[in-house]
Amino acid sequence: MSDAAARTELDRALALDIVRVTEATAVAAARWRGRGDEAAVDKAAAAVMYREIARLPIEGVVVVGEGEEEESPILYIGETIGAGSPAGITLDLAVDPIEGATLCAKALPNALSVFAVAEHGSFLKVPAIYMDKIAIGPGYPDGLVDLDASPEENLKALAHAKGVTVSELTVCILDRPRHGKLIEDVRAAGAALRLIGDGDIAGVIHVADPHETGIDMYLGTGGAPEGVLAAAALACIGGQLQGRLLAPNAEDRLRAKAAGITEFDRKYAIDDMVSGDLSFAATGITDGSFLGGVRFTKDAVFTQSVVMRASTRTVRWIKTVHPDASKFA
Repeated sequence: MSDAAARTELDRALALDIVRVTEATAVAAARWRGRGDEAAVDKAAAAVMYREIARLPIEGVVVVGEGEEEESPILYIGETIGAGSPAGITLDLAVDPIEGATLCAKALPNALSVFAVAEHGSFLKVPAIYMDKIAIGPGYPDGLVDLDASPEENLKALAHAKGVTVSELTVCILDRPRHGKLIEDVRAAGAALRLIGDGDIAGVIHVADPHETGIDMYLGTGGAPEGVLAAAALACIGGQLQGRLLAPNAEDRLRAKAAGITEFDRKYAIDDMVSGDLSFAATGITDGSFLGGVRFTKDAVFTQSVVMRASTRTVRWIKTVHPDASKFA
């Protein structure tokens, strides 16, 4: 099929369908919100996302998913899913039924359900290993920040570009022991910190609108699949992201090589991680600075979502009232 036919398929199948997938998934996860059971949250979210994608009129292949086939019974990398494409076009799928299962289980902010769909061959295939990341928002010269520069150098460059002092910047970092030195370096440079317990997709996306989120830069290591999903979001909404895969042991290197990764020192920009046309959707599970969480009432369910398109840079913020709660059962 031609590129035009593929884009027509994206237009037809994905206008609002993908956000319906994340809405249903977020509602399923939110029913376990604050109950302390991460495994139950994961299971409920994955099952509903699988069910909803299976209903879409597409033929999709999971490129970024819940792990390898032997690690996950559904939404595993390489799985074909969907009700079938009338145009005979295969689309690539990147899924994260729940970004921040711990956040949901503890009713903490910024748990999301995330789903991205693209033309075949658009997503970088990465295994479930770590990726070192740096991200900033849109409107800056390419290459303003770099993984090989020190935190102080990157912060000074961003502050100069924004016309502010480093002390006016806030950096988002996952609160992990491995980031101890990084946290010290950021504080020594004079910037403020926003430490998060989980959810580095949301952490990266926050840089796209610092006036709303208060986050100017994202730094640190997180999941490589989450890095690709974050790149998909920034490809639609704007911003810069640079990542480098981390494979410190033989097992991780074998997993990376199995995914076709051979350059372990390579720095990946957004265009290296996602290409072609793509659509990205996310629905809040718990309240956050990016999206509000699911609300339940006696007569309705309320969700807040965003759906974005890379080719048009269209961003739709969607607040939905679902009067028939039974449809999520």
